[in-house]
Amino acid sequence: MNSPLEKGWRHNSIRYAFYFTGLVLFSLGAAITVKVKYLGLHPWDVLNVALFEQLGLTIGTWSIIVGLVLIGISLLVSRKYVNIGTFLNALLIGPIMDFFLWLDVLPQASDNWTDYFILLLGIVIIGIGGGLYVSGGVGAGPRDGFMLSMSERTGWSVSKARIIVETIVLVIGFILGGPVFWATFIITFILSPIFQFSLKFFSRIRIRLGGMK
Repeated sequence: MNSPLEKGWRHNSIRYAFYFTGLVLFSLGAAITVKVKYLGLHPWDVLNVALFEQLGLTIGTWSIIVGLVLIGISLLVSRKYVNIGTFLNALLIGPIMDFFLWLDVLPQASDNWTDYFILLLGIVIIGIGGGLYVSGGVGAGPRDGFMLSMSERTGWSVSKARIIVETIVLVIGFILGGPVFWATFIITFILSPIFQFSLKFFSRIRIRLGGMK
């Protein structure tokens, strides 16, 4: 029989394996969607791409900067939504996405129907990766933590806070020249159910493998 220490080590190893694998998949999916960004991106990616095109650096670097700014605000509003997982998310997704873009092995936009397949592939991978890293239970990302903090401070529902914040982010990104098109407005409807299914699926697997809730 395994000792409590061994069970705890196994449990945490599985949690962080799920978390980091999920971050890699999430970053890969985001990089794939950037390749066909003319079809439209998620509001946060619209902002990151706009800042990159206007000010330089890299898309991943702006992801880090925006994430750290959100963490700073969340710390001022409600510290309970910020932990080690929040910082790891903010610091790792951007560089991993930049790495995939730098490799230059991802499918390129061709301005025909295959671009829609590429976009869908990226969205599916983002949803699977997001569900996988959240199922690890290491912590919410800086954007989710910010939404929860705003919800708690304002009394809005989480859904209302998300809609308001992402609308503001989208408007800023659009003004800066970010890629806003039809996919920007439907991506959440595709991504959310994939994420929810992935989260439930991998949460069950993690519990079975780790033997702990």
